[in-house]
Amino acid sequence: MAIPVGSKAPDFTLKSKQPSGLVDVKLSNNLGKKNTVLLFFPAAFTSVCTKEMCDITAGFGAYSGLNADVVGISVDTPFAQEAWAQKEKINVTLASDLNKEVIKQYNVVFPMLAGIGDTAARAVFVIDKNGVVQYSEQTPTPKDLPNFEKVKETLARLK
Repeated sequence: MAIPVGSKAPDFTLKSKQPSGLVDVKLSNNLGKKNTVLLFFPAAFTSVCTKEMCDITAGFGAYSGLNADVVGISVDTPFAQEAWAQKEKINVTLASDLNKEVIKQYNVVFPMLAGIGDTAARAVFVIDKNGVVQYSEQTPTPKDLPNFEKVKETLARLK
């Protein structure tokens, strides 16, 4: 079960492939500045994950308007994430949890997805400026998308 509302969100440092090269993505970079939406997803280049990230990209202004930074996290390499983002025109920051440490910290491991190994479950967390989880949802299956209306409602209360 994903870490619950009211928990202190575990900090992390993950790699993201940007045009400038590999950069560190840290939850703590947003503390005191803005809220953070963490989107855990199973794998790049899959249909449901592509729909989710493309939908978030299309509605990105709504999240920035609610003073939120959105970070997508999967166990893909940063290079695969970058290729996927370029192909699908995804402009959400994607961070690689290749070592599967953060999915374990947030308790969102999906064991043996399609028989290929452990991946991230589909989950979303809203973390406030103080680093406290204000919304936590892990979907019943990787094919189900989170309730993004509830995510936005939570962000609107935090604004």
